[in-house]
Amino acid sequence: MKISKTKLDDATLKQLIDLSLIWEKEENVYGYRANRKEDIEGNDIYIAQENGEIIGYLFGHVEKAEKLSSVIPSGSKCFEIMEIYVKKEYRCKGIGKKLFSALEEDSDCDYLILATASKNYKSILHFYIDEIGMNFHSAMLYKKRNGAD
Repeated sequence: MKISKTKLDDATLKQLIDLSLIWEKEENVYGYRANRKEDIEGNDIYIAQENGEIIGYLFGHVEKAEKLSSVIPSGSKCFEIMEIYVKKEYRCKGIGKKLFSALEEDSDCDYLILATASKNYKSILHFYIDEIGMNFHSAMLYKKRNGAD
């Protein structure tokens, strides 16, 4: 398996969009829809490949923090991870961690940040906090009231 930062060419774009279509069908993220070209363009892209096939990816971009949170000082250089995905049959093999590590080693940002809407929050929190070493900042919880329309 090979992890690398890559440029967006037509073949890579097609594979990333195809993977996002698979992810959408998994229905494990609230409101997730497959990517379009404009969702991916302009981002830094890291890929995991096996035999020339992309089996996982991470993409995002650099931003300056402006009232991002009470824990990140305003003006800090942040890399906002827009998506990190690994094909189902390759999960729990350290690929997501390796994608994250490649970004961390390559980036000159003060912070790496992301938001998630996963339906499997226990697994996601374990990955990001226990495996990657991120800190938890906030959560939005909800419950539909009985009898509400």
